[in-house]
Amino acid sequence: MARSQNSFIKKQKEKKRMKKKEEKQEKKEQRKEQSKGGSLDAMIAYVDDYGNILDSPPEEPKKDKKKEKEEDSRNKE
Repeated sequence: MARSQNSFIKKQKEKKRMKKKEEKQEKKEQRKEQSKGGSLDAMIAYVDDYGNILDSPPEEPKKDKKKEKEEDSRNKE
């Protein structure tokens, strides 16, 4: 009697494990379908000079022509 009961309990445990595994797989597939997408562009953040976080790259400051000429002349010397 004990032997048949043990095999019955083992079968029940196996059924539970299989059911749990199937549910886990279904949840995984649902999350995959509903994901927003993990593209690299969506994950990148930029920080400006003031420490603010931005989605797009900050604009580079425009240089004056006079300053550029001064820097060029200093580099030549």
